[in-house]
Amino acid sequence: MNTFTKTFLKYIFLVISLLITNVDAKKKITIKMATLAPQGTEWHSMLVGMGQEWKKATNGEVRLRIYPGGVVGDERDMIRKMRIGQIHAGAITTEGLSEINPYFSIFYVPVFYQSYDDVDFVRNELEPDLYEKTEENGFKLLTMVDVGWAYWFSVDPIYTPADLEKNKIFSWAGDYKSAQLYKKLNYNQVPMAMTDVLSGMQTGLITCIALNPMYVLSQQVFGIADNMLNMKWGNLTGGIVVDLKTWNRIDKDNQDKMLAIAKELGDSFQKKNRFEMNKPIQIMKEYGLKVNNPTEEQLKIWKVLVEEMLPYFKGSLLDEPVYDRFIQIKNKMEDR
Repeated sequence: MNTFTKTFLKYIFLVISLLITNVDAKKKITIKMATLAPQGTEWHSMLVGMGQEWKKATNGEVRLRIYPGGVVGDERDMIRKMRIGQIHAGAITTEGLSEINPYFSIFYVPVFYQSYDDVDFVRNELEPDLYEKTEENGFKLLTMVDVGWAYWFSVDPIYTPADLEKNKIFSWAGDYKSAQLYKKLNYNQVPMAMTDVLSGMQTGLITCIALNPMYVLSQQVFGIADNMLNMKWGNLTGGIVVDLKTWNRIDKDNQDKMLAIAKELGDSFQKKNRFEMNKPIQIMKEYGLKVNNPTEEQLKIWKVLVEEMLPYFKGSLLDEPVYDRFIQIKNKMEDR
């Protein structure tokens, strides 16, 4: 075999090798997903299970790598990093979702949701806005689930809005809409990253937080904020999103499989979570959490406060078109 033939064959083998490598690289996609959910929690376990199911259903073409516990930053950091391609997906709450799609801000409205029927009603009404607007803004929303009811956890007991005024209230860093609203209402709001909540409690930088019991238990926040107001302040909605650039690299057949798996696991998690919502509260009570029950009169004061606050939501917590949509849904709920 002459030199020319040898060189030519080497070139052919090289081209074939590169083509095979290129095809393999195109087929296999690793999705880097971030979440605030600590490792070992139910929410994190659901994501691990989803990754295993995705890998199996796509014959290893799609793999999920999870970064739990806020290791890549707060939810606003996650959105920013998804937009620049450092990560590709997030399992996030209303805080991050409303950064992508302002219609998710409707789930912020306090004391509005007092039953799962309320939550389901609003989600059904908003479903086109939630899914379509999210996609218009560059992300694929795979599924939505309950993360849990938010309650006030505090160092000293809170029973009324007057008690809340005496506190240093946690708020998400970068949540300028809430900051604007709290300022108008003369509440002392302290912005910080969710990952700094425990240290903030330990140093007295914050003295209360509205959060779901599962997270409070997993982060041991109740060791300091050992009072819980037994009043549903709000419902935390969670969602799984993938940036569209990454999503569009996945072939349609695998997309359909992944969507079906995400929805099935999300529905299963939500059903289980709704029935076990009181479990973390019971565990914390065994270790010193005091659950404070407001009187009917005190509950009425909170409801009156929120009604009085509603006009302030327009243009602050809720963008004007979002506020108008919320009022439509609120009126429809009241007519049920």
